Amino acid sequence: MRRFRRHKLAVFGAITILLMTLACVVGPWLLPYSDTFIDIRQRFAAPFGGPHVLGTDPLGRDVLARLLMAGRISLAVGFCAMVLSMGIGIMVGLAAGFYEGFIGAALMRFVDAMLCFPSIFLLLAISALISPSVPSIVLLIAMTSWMEVARVVEAQIRSLRTREFAQAAVAMGSSNLRIMVRELLPNAIAPIVVAATLNVAHAILAESYISFLGYGIQPPTPSWGNMLENAQSYLTSAPWLAIIPGAAITLAVTSFNFVGDGLRDALDPRMDQP
Repeated sequence: MRRFRRHKLAVFGAITILLMTLACVVGPWLLPYSDTFIDIRQRFAAPFGGPHVLGTDPLGRDVLARLLMAGRISLAVGFCAMVLSMGIGIMVGLAAGFYEGFIGAALMRFVDAMLCFPSIFLLLAISALISPSVPSIVLLIAMTSWMEVARVVEAQIRSLRTREFAQAAVAMGSSNLRIMVRELLPNAIAPIVVAATLNVAHAILAESYISFLGYGIQPPTPSWGNMLENAQSYLTSAPWLAIIPGAAITLAVTSFNFVGDGLRDALDPRMDQP
């Protein structure tokens, strides 16, 4: 924690993520307008010029209310996709790093084959074939973002399995599963935690550009991505409709990246060396 606090940008990112999460969870209950309330007389109201703090969209809906509700969806997609992709990546990387020979080679060649496909095209190809919903988008993003995690975990486990504590566990007769879960995995937790924070940022971005291209979260359910998609036609007449959700995406992704950098430095034992 002391090393993490020395990383000012990481502290800023952590505070920003906490505040954004609290705002998205609590904020919609405190606003006078819901995200579905239509005030037809206030269509295209500019920010800070009336009862709607961040203005309104083409239907007269409050942009702030929609932004906070969209944040719930986008952040939830990011966290859930991260948990699922980390679970898949850790299992594959753990098995590939521990078992030598055919099993490890076959698993890593499968990972390499998956990495050969550009993620954006893979996402769009699969999303065009499924019915868009929040669970399906979470599953889709997780299934296309676990490969980097698997490579990180595999490299760590392959290095750790030759250490003295792992050899001692083998000599004591511990099972392979116990060695992997109780001995090797806890010692590889530092890069896994860093990868998890970066994976949330990747998942938020992935949901945003899938929704922006019309294959992700569908209206009336708001997300930062489909708010951007709906604002395309009004970039000159009502630019705030694109600037506000774009700024939210940028702030969230940048904050998670800052936290990942701070965790990487904090969990590196060499940082305490002169």
